[in-house]
Amino acid sequence: MPKPLTLTLSLLIAALLPGPAAAAVTTPSARTADTLKWQPCPNDKIGMECADLQVPADWQKPEGRKLTLKIGRLKATGTPKGSVLVSYGGPGAPGIAMTQSLPTWWPDLRKQMDLITWDTRGYGGDQFQGLSTGLPCTWTRLPIADLPRDNADFGRLADTNRGYAEGCRRNDPELFANMSSADHARDMEAIRQALGDDKLNYYGASYAGFYGQAYARLFPGNVRTMVLDGTYNHSAADWARELEATAATNEQHLRRFFTWCTGNACTDVPALWRKLIARSAAAPIPTKTPGVAYKAGDLQSFALGLARQGASAWPTLATAIRKASKGDASGFVPAGSGLRYPDQATPVTECTDWPRFTSLKDLTATVTRLRKIAPNAGAANTFATSTLNCIGWPVPVTNPPAALPKGLPPLLGAGTWGESDATERILSQVPGSTTIHHDGPGHTLYGTNACARAHINRYLTTRTLPPSETQC
Repeated sequence: MPKPLTLTLSLLIAALLPGPAAAAVTTPSARTADTLKWQPCPNDKIGMECADLQVPADWQKPEGRKLTLKIGRLKATGTPKGSVLVSYGGPGAPGIAMTQSLPTWWPDLRKQMDLITWDTRGYGGDQFQGLSTGLPCTWTRLPIADLPRDNADFGRLADTNRGYAEGCRRNDPELFANMSSADHARDMEAIRQALGDDKLNYYGASYAGFYGQAYARLFPGNVRTMVLDGTYNHSAADWARELEATAATNEQHLRRFFTWCTGNACTDVPALWRKLIARSAAAPIPTKTPGVAYKAGDLQSFALGLARQGASAWPTLATAIRKASKGDASGFVPAGSGLRYPDQATPVTECTDWPRFTSLKDLTATVTRLRKIAPNAGAANTFATSTLNCIGWPVPVTNPPAALPKGLPPLLGAGTWGESDATERILSQVPGSTTIHHDGPGHTLYGTNACARAHINRYLTTRTLPPSETQC
């Protein structure tokens, strides 16, 4: 049974370290009273309690500096059979604030389970509404870089990225270097132990599926149930093949749109698109927004975003392609934005999770291969282009993709177009696992799909999985 947290923190930390220490974890035989001191959450409106948990800034230095994690709890409305730890992704989505704003998601699950969430390390209150220790950083929207044309370009890109990163790193180098999904996973294990739960029940949406995969690798013996909803595969043994699978999925999004065009008076659009991509690869297509013009990769990224939204967005995409083919790409400019898109937030967590290119030769070879697989979508919206902003990052990849270990219990995945395919690739490594498929647009299923929510709740409470190939 867990002792008071103040007496066992060093033992808890040892259990969270990677390698042999993690393998030596012994879990309590039954759920006990937690060691956290609960009180009403700040600005609470739904009966939510909060508590603080101290964890190391660097899990490799367990006796060093501590961070505060703010934990939130909605107690079960019936007799509790355990708890479910929830994360909404982001990275950096504030678990407490989001749970406060989404009370209608959880009533059925709370009939039998306490709902637990937390604000992840580093993503503080100034920009993320987080109540845990924050990284003193101004997250800015950074344009996805153009593909370097030569080694000099590659070097300049590395210097530019390093400059963006240093604006955050120099304020707190230790926390900056310890923001990976594996660090979040070790925080999850600290939460589990502080609660006194014998094993973890976890629901991870979107990027929080990376946290879940990291936890499964680090603490496979401590998983009771795990739901990965609308996430992507960070457990590929062959990352190059995973990039190819993502490109193939992206190509399918555009082909689905082109098929729709055959019956909706836009049969000219597929040919116009191919000509537009060839043309914009050589010279950007201007817009009516001053200083904004788009190259092929930008247009492909925008088009994928619209294609994924389904039939409601497809007429807009057809019109934008026709207009751009006449020399005006204004139809792709996001409403209300003067920035050059596509872009991403400063990738503090992402650049410690995703493999990055170290040479122009490898980058060029990968992009060329993806373009052959996906002639309409190219390498857009794959990790090959998302990681361009990580080239030259001042801290290494500390949580690279890796296969899941043996011995995990059956897991449950869920997702919309493309997401369910990626989740299925993850769970194919875990015998008995199931993925819920939704043949339609969207991102994650739990909050919007009653069928999927019912299956997920049943699994989290009773460990009962839906039949294979379940459609919702």
